[in-house]
Amino acid sequence: MKNERGNWKFFIIGMIVFVIFIFPLYWMIVTALKTQVEIFQIPTPLWPKDLTFDSFADQLSSSSDTLRGFKNSLIIGAGATVISTILSIPAAYGLARFKFSGRKILILYFLMTQMLPSTLILTSLYIMFSKMGLLNSYIAPILADATLGIPFSIIILRTYFLSIPKELDEAAKIDGCNSITSFTKVMLPIAKPGIVVAAVFSFVYAWGDLIYGITFITDPNMRPITSSIYNYVQQYQTLWNATMAFGIIAIMPVVLIFIFMQKYIVSGLTNGAVKA
Repeated sequence: MKNERGNWKFFIIGMIVFVIFIFPLYWMIVTALKTQVEIFQIPTPLWPKDLTFDSFADQLSSSSDTLRGFKNSLIIGAGATVISTILSIPAAYGLARFKFSGRKILILYFLMTQMLPSTLILTSLYIMFSKMGLLNSYIAPILADATLGIPFSIIILRTYFLSIPKELDEAAKIDGCNSITSFTKVMLPIAKPGIVVAAVFSFVYAWGDLIYGITFITDPNMRPITSSIYNYVQQYQTLWNATMAFGIIAIMPVVLIFIFMQKYIVSGLTNGAVKA
């Protein structure tokens, strides 16, 4: 009886926490389905009386900037993900398998970069990209977003490589593999969940970026989807239904990625959770 009561308590607490966290998403969806007049009614209804999908239709119309922003964010996100993943894999493997002087300081440096805000390096990146002639191109935000994904990816992949027994390396060398073939044919397939986690989070960082996209790109036709949020903030009012519809559409790729990749994400995060 005591165990059943305890389980019910945890269930109720879990449901309360779930409702608290899911309510903003619910309110976003409901607001997108309301008319502008109904949004400002007092008291505001929890469900729209006049259900309308006009806000979503406007977002997906040919005249909207949303589809063009989707394309731009996809280019920037894919480019940043490829760069950060390719560079992070060998770096993380080296930090996990080889001992050299300054290794702990280097790991600490990667951890410190996660605490620094993007605005801290914004000016220096702008000056550097300006001298290289990369402004107003996709390359500038791709490289800038990759700087966010690389440290996190290295930390995640390093812990995952540490969870893989070293005996597998030794067995591969006994079978005639050198260090490179052992890494590519043995380590990489085993580390697939960790690589997926690193790639997913690198893409999420790049997809949600705003400050790099609007700073390094001045052409509105090349800016990422996040910059389109300003289209709904007018001088005298904010189009909340359009803003919420835009937010729902903008986060759908990330939601779908987490839904279809959840098996790899959970495995990559749990298997890599070892003591460094």
